[in-house]
Amino acid sequence: MLKKIFIEGMSCNHCVNHVKEALATLKDSGKIQVNLEEKYAVVETSSNNDEIKEKIEDEGYDVVSIEEA
Repeated sequence: MLKKIFIEGMSCNHCVNHVKEALATLKDSGKIQVNLEEKYAVVETSSNNDEIKEKIEDEGYDVVSIEEA
């Protein structure tokens, strides 16, 4: 399932890499795409929204919302 995650706090490519690395640790994670300018990420995963939020917030970013993409 594709999930679109709106994220606050990303300001540079290092932030993009941190978010990508965090999402890569999710179970069954597939394609990961992070858009710095529009402040969102898209990930293919079977993880629930709470798991996704926890991974990103552990890296120091705020998850605004998560929706199916």
